[in-house]
Amino acid sequence: MPKLAANLSMLFTEVDFLDRFKAAAAAGFKGVEYLFPYAYKADMLAEQLHTHGLTQVLHNLPAGRWENGERGIACHPDRIGEFQDGVGQAIEYATALGCRQVNCLAGIAPADVNRDTTRATFIDNLRFAAEKLQSAGIRLLIEPVNTFDIPGFYLNRSDQALGLIAETGSNNIFLQYDIYHAQRMEGELAATIARHLPQIAHLQLADNPGRHEPGTGEINYAWLLRHIDSLGYDGWIGCEYKPTARTQEGLRWINALAA
Repeated sequence: MPKLAANLSMLFTEVDFLDRFKAAAAAGFKGVEYLFPYAYKADMLAEQLHTHGLTQVLHNLPAGRWENGERGIACHPDRIGEFQDGVGQAIEYATALGCRQVNCLAGIAPADVNRDTTRATFIDNLRFAAEKLQSAGIRLLIEPVNTFDIPGFYLNRSDQALGLIAETGSNNIFLQYDIYHAQRMEGELAATIARHLPQIAHLQLADNPGRHEPGTGEINYAWLLRHIDSLGYDGWIGCEYKPTARTQEGLRWINALAA
């Protein structure tokens, strides 16, 4: 069984956010991830990690006005200054939390900007972020997101992401492969993971349909996780799913797959 990290933005929501670190540790998790740390002081989060013996596996760059429906600003040509400021903020938090990788959400493609400009903006922003993060010893990840859940999301397929990474010319940009999003957009999970494993720095999981825990949908996670193990993947897999009931009850899938 690969190393599993609890996504605290989606799991243990029965308790306040800062209490989720304790809940994750009590459930047996050794690593955590979540969307954003920026609503809390870094030292408060670091204290939770230290107290409960947890590794901060991942968080995202600032992604605009999330509460207003924005899902990233990296492809928006009128937000470049804000994006660059966000890179600096992410480095401060990741450094304080001992987090060695951060994810960049491309965002919803702006309707009033042509595709070439959108692409060029995203590539330039990735180059900027990758260089700054590399200087701090942090990897940059980009994540394809399905366009059923987020219509218009700019980055939505693995081959698109890998093409953009190649075009940047950077050696500090990697693929964050979310199994749920990939299943919805392209399928071919096992073959794609095997083919691109050297460029995959992080995996996330949820079942489809519904984005619930493994065992609730069509993805054969018992087989797929064994396959990922057999490939020699030694990174984390973030449990980024919506529990069908209380989080603790939904964690039975882990023991079932490990049996």
